[in-house]
Amino acid sequence: MRKTSMRWVAGVAAGVMVVTFGLAATRVMGETPGAQSGPVPLTQEIPLGLEDPAGYIPADNPQTAKKIELGRWLFFDKRLSKTNTVACANCHMPGLAFTDGQAVSMGINRLQGGRSAPTAINRVYGKAQFWDGRAQTLEEQSTGPFINPVEHGFLDYDEMIAKMKAISGYRALFQEVFHGEITEQNIGKAIASFQRTLISGNSPADRFDFGGEEQALSDSAKRGLELFRGKARCTRCHSGFNFSDEQFHNLGIGWDTNTVDLGRYMVTKNPEDIGAFKTPTLREISRTAPYMHDGRFGTLEEVVDFYNQGGIKNPHLDNTVIPLALTAEEKRDVVAFLRSLNGEGWHAATAPTEFPK
Repeated sequence: MRKTSMRWVAGVAAGVMVVTFGLAATRVMGETPGAQSGPVPLTQEIPLGLEDPAGYIPADNPQTAKKIELGRWLFFDKRLSKTNTVACANCHMPGLAFTDGQAVSMGINRLQGGRSAPTAINRVYGKAQFWDGRAQTLEEQSTGPFINPVEHGFLDYDEMIAKMKAISGYRALFQEVFHGEITEQNIGKAIASFQRTLISGNSPADRFDFGGEEQALSDSAKRGLELFRGKARCTRCHSGFNFSDEQFHNLGIGWDTNTVDLGRYMVTKNPEDIGAFKTPTLREISRTAPYMHDGRFGTLEEVVDFYNQGGIKNPHLDNTVIPLALTAEEKRDVVAFLRSLNGEGWHAATAPTEFPK
């Protein structure tokens, strides 16, 4: 698909998002919504460098304005936890590029999980979700944390849905959007629809690579781009327009401290997947520290040093991970290029000022 600024029918433009969500946030939430005659066509300006998200929207969950609006409320509503203290946005904060800035995430009762929260940005382009790929769809990923005892804390979906059905505003909204009751499947569809509007493109790297803007990158970042594609071997995993092969790799994380997380192996039971984790996108990477699935690195410089040494040796180390022999200047250049991957398209997604009652 053509990686240029384009129009598509099935998403929300940053400008349109401001208008739609701004109106949503100021309406009287206790009111019964009016009838919806059908899906509302949406228009989104796709930032330079990205493929058209319309090709990644599942046929059974088309984007509509009302569904995205509902998903946004659900994403930010702390009542969707057992203790009314945790929302999806606790771990995926807009101000931190939809991460939480923590080495490992915190759920109800200040309980800590075992992995860092990856960004929700550009997951419209993703395949299997979560670090270990245990969710096959974004819809499945969107509901999984609700019944995790460390995250949102519900015993099961029945307990969660019963709580939501006690909120008349949500009952009315689900009837309007889905013409039915609140269900686990429809909750997932709404939240996934909102998450699919969180896109990042038109970064300095895109403007240099696709827009022909020579001044978009510094000389250091230009050298870093050449290293990224060559000596530094970054594109062995961070490939394509979203800088991820959507595959799973063992880098040796945890083997040095005897705290190995088995990762993908717990999903597939394939010994080749022991200690393997999903390749994250590099878009917005300088805004999404700390890094790795255990959040061990606080800076991009540390990450580049780690790859330069060839990861951590272990019986299952990915064969693409080898010592790189980068010089100090070359490492600085790679970091300069990584910092050029911050873009736009997701900044307009903000928390509502009130919620359904």
